[in-house]
Amino acid sequence: MKISVDAMGGDHGPSVILGGCELILARRPDIHFLLYGDEAKIAEVLKNLPRLSKSSTVIHCAVAIAMDDKPSQALRSGRGKSSMWRSVEAVKTGEASVAVSAGNTGALMAMSKFCLRTLAAIERPAIAALWPTMKGESVVLDVGATIGADAQQLVDFAVMGGAMARALFHLDKPTVGLLNIGVEEVKGLDEVRTAGAMLREANLPMIAYGGFVEGDDIGQGKVDVVVTEGFAGNIALKTAEGTAKQVGSYLRAAMSRTIMARIGYLFARSAFNRLREKLDPRKLNGGVFLGLNGIVIKSHGGTDAEGFASALDLAYDMVRNDLQAKIREGLEEYHRGRFGGLEPEQERMS
Repeated sequence: MKISVDAMGGDHGPSVILGGCELILARRPDIHFLLYGDEAKIAEVLKNLPRLSKSSTVIHCAVAIAMDDKPSQALRSGRGKSSMWRSVEAVKTGEASVAVSAGNTGALMAMSKFCLRTLAAIERPAIAALWPTMKGESVVLDVGATIGADAQQLVDFAVMGGAMARALFHLDKPTVGLLNIGVEEVKGLDEVRTAGAMLREANLPMIAYGGFVEGDDIGQGKVDVVVTEGFAGNIALKTAEGTAKQVGSYLRAAMSRTIMARIGYLFARSAFNRLREKLDPRKLNGGVFLGLNGIVIKSHGGTDAEGFASALDLAYDMVRNDLQAKIREGLEEYHRGRFGGLEPEQERMS
């Protein structure tokens, strides 16, 4: 499998990005990386990464997109020549199966949408993230791409999120819920209530609509896929990440406060290690851009090598389990039931 990587993205640049690539090769030896970025800087890091040196091709790019560049500015300065653009373009040309970047989220979405274009039936793409739950993991989307989605877009997100759950969790019919301020049908915004009615009426064979879910239902794993628009989804994601860090800080402070607490920690160390691993955001690092003619994975910009390796793991699984085919299958099934088999362009005209 060929994976294109924006080696200059993120807060730490090639050292972390290439370190993650080296780590993933230990468990995914069939990967070949296309590394886009400053050839001299990449070569300096590769000197200490023998496995990656043998399993990668370096493509020099003189332009790197800064983390604080505006999307419009990034498109003007980086289109056709930046490491970010070239890594996404490799997916378009078929040179790579998936692109991964830890760079500027807005710029990456703008470039991905401009370069790959959206699927015919999708008006706006979404970013899907994995969320740890009491039952395992759930898919949550959108977490920042589309602000203020309408009912049809929420339904599209439900179909695409269901496809991702089928690809990642190997479920025949994942459950899907709409994030709302209550489970009652009379509560929430008009768009959310309308989307709920549309999903109930569609009665899709590839997803099981589970109704409305509230914020505390996400962590309980009430459904396999949680659908919301990007503003609420991004706030929910950042709140969860902050809460995990807060809990970890409280535990560290409590365990070091007294001699007895330190002794108690020694006896319970294995349990605390399991908790730490469960709350470690690096384990579920990586957001999937859904709704494009190709797969792009966004890694957290501040992650370390282990976290970037997790994003690469996600990229590998999305390709191996044929995410794009599952998305197209789900969208075709939905639109066949809604418009009697019309092509997406014909649907828009009708």
